[in-house]
Amino acid sequence: MIPTLSGVHHLKLPVSDLDQSIRWYGSRLGYQVAIEFREHGRLTGVAMVHPDGGPDFALNLNPEKALASAGFDYFSIAVPDREGIEALASHLSSLGEKHAGVHFATIGWILPMLHDPDGHEIRFYSLESHTGIDADSPLVIDDAVASAQAKEKLWLAGQTVSDGATGAAP
Repeated sequence: MIPTLSGVHHLKLPVSDLDQSIRWYGSRLGYQVAIEFREHGRLTGVAMVHPDGGPDFALNLNPEKALASAGFDYFSIAVPDREGIEALASHLSSLGEKHAGVHFATIGWILPMLHDPDGHEIRFYSLESHTGIDADSPLVIDDAVASAQAKEKLWLAGQTVSDGATGAAP
């Protein structure tokens, strides 16, 4: 039997400074604290919600695990489309946050290399796709960056042709 699944319930990261992380995720991404977890009166974690449908997100005070997990991208947060991910990149840049910019990726657009206060890489990926996937015929990617760059050239050429006489690229 294959179980019925309903998506991701929530994401959780260990952090070294709970207050700093709450402020960062609130000011950068709009998350709001919905639940506080306490042990013997001491705040040890929070569950956060996003007002516009982002995944529920939890932070757990655990400095040792935060240090050990720094630099890794555990998940990608979905953004509806290319326009939305470009707007997010601009927003983050306006706040002085460093990131790698929006790139054409395997099946959509990606905004990588944003790091939270503990160094976790927070990635964003568009739900809008330029490439279909089929579980019966898996897409094989040998070098993700080089493959995306080559595919982007083909995609842009197709966009120019479909734009007709204007020749305008997206």
